[in-house]
Amino acid sequence: MNEQLNGVSAALLAGAVWRKSRFSNPSGNCVELAPLPGGAVAVRNSRDPDGPALVYTRNDLDAFVRGVKGGDFDDLIVTIG
Repeated sequence: MNEQLNGVSAALLAGAVWRKSRFSNPSGNCVELAPLPGGAVAVRNSRDPDGPALVYTRNDLDAFVRGVKGGDFDDLIVTIG
């Protein structure tokens, strides 16, 4: 099976406008996304802004967001209370 590598230093994505969810924790640590020229979307960890970023197509991101909204990953969420 061929391994497909996906990643680039976020520091190399000059001009990327990163944004995070309004639901991010108070310390600001969370996942950030940035639209890229050509329609792709980059994803990085806000704690390491110059570290690796993964790049996904809009279709990839759509499938993921639909899965999140549909509860496919609820078992991975830490609940407080």
